[in-house]
Amino acid sequence: MNQKVTVVGAGNVGATAAQRLAEKELADVVLIDVVEGVPQGKSLDLAQAAPIEKHDAHLTGTNTYEASAGSDIVIITAGLPRKPGMSRDDLLTANRGIVKNVVGQIVRYSPDAVLIIVSNPLDAMCHVAMEESGFPKNRVIGMAGVLDSARFRAFIAMELTVSVENVHAMVLGGHGDTMVPLPRFSTVAGIPITEWMTPERIEALVARTRSGGAEIVGLLKTGSAYYAPASAAVEMAESILRDKKKILPCAAYLEGEYGIAGLFVGVPVKLGKNGIEEIISLRLTPQEQKDLEKSAAAVRELVDAMKETA
Repeated sequence: MNQKVTVVGAGNVGATAAQRLAEKELADVVLIDVVEGVPQGKSLDLAQAAPIEKHDAHLTGTNTYEASAGSDIVIITAGLPRKPGMSRDDLLTANRGIVKNVVGQIVRYSPDAVLIIVSNPLDAMCHVAMEESGFPKNRVIGMAGVLDSARFRAFIAMELTVSVENVHAMVLGGHGDTMVPLPRFSTVAGIPITEWMTPERIEALVARTRSGGAEIVGLLKTGSAYYAPASAAVEMAESILRDKKKILPCAAYLEGEYGIAGLFVGVPVKLGKNGIEEIISLRLTPQEQKDLEKSAAAVRELVDAMKETA
């Protein structure tokens, strides 16, 4: 294949992302991890599934970065996972060092790549990636809103017993408890969910969306979500690789949009071959704007905390 995607981190999220990329035949895949044998074994396992799944994507597992050279996209999932009772913020110090090291290697071998950040705390790690890489803001993107919106969509479909294909939703803000689901921009077959449900039911789904990741961590007890996060990252990669121009909510570096500057915050963007090709500005109500600013303030606290401990 002509295109290449590197996935850094061969844990559950990274390995699942590699599987989705290969089975969609989006690109050849390089899977990197520091643990010897893990990326090699998982890549070989996925390659042996290829005759059954009927794809010809080439998979490479490695502990070094040479094979990643010339990647079109790099999906960074490396880092410590959340455990029960642990917030994304608790991961700040440990994962900052991991992401910084990874990005340094990526810049060396794939200076023209688009970076998709999955490592938590996601919004803060986007700052680490942009600062370490020196890449323009259109080529550093956080996987946040696609996942959060998918969770909101799933809960809406469950509530109304309708096809998920009929459901569209929008979630803005940081990837955490202060995220901002927007019922006004969430629809079933084009009909706003405000026409389908009472305000009380909508608020219950909004609350469940905000704690969607924690709910799964609590159930698994020894890990965190990975199927949906991997799918979200791959949807972003697909829009870039195929220049689809999808409008997706992603963590983007804002420079005045929505009244926010100097932060990565989840907003709708157009994703094409150049990464973020446009930031879509929605007209928010005063309450929605207030909620978004509150979410941005939580992101800023993390970024400031990183600077203090640097």
